[in-house]
Amino acid sequence: MPELLRGRAPDRTQSTGAGPGRLLVAVYAVLALAATGRSVMQLVTAFDVAPVAYLLSALAALIYIVATIALARGDATSRRIAWLAITTELVGVLVVGLASYLVPQAFPDKTVWSHFGSGYGFVPLVLPVLGLWWLARSAGGRG
Repeated sequence: MPELLRGRAPDRTQSTGAGPGRLLVAVYAVLALAATGRSVMQLVTAFDVAPVAYLLSALAALIYIVATIALARGDATSRRIAWLAITTELVGVLVVGLASYLVPQAFPDKTVWSHFGSGYGFVPLVLPVLGLWWLARSAGGRG
């Protein structure tokens, strides 16, 4: 209401880390930890088995970390970073998921995004869709 009294439109943007966004941030944080742990173990113990797959898994972990921090912060710059990270995540899980079926020899072990995240209950496939939806919804009409 004070914004209206001063002649400004109220800011309808909701923090990405507030309300339902807290659950989203928590899921991203858990996935970031799981993906980081798995990728580090794969890179350290079996890098020569599937180097491309394991490096992609490490990239996924990095993207989850960036998305978690950006969503938790929720300011204008963090929102832009979250849009970029989560869009990249969605493209990554779709491309790697498809590649893991078309070129299975490149993915001898499960990685975060292989088979569309089946090793993680398909959370890696659903999460970016929810993340992008939440970013759009919490923007309150602002992009």
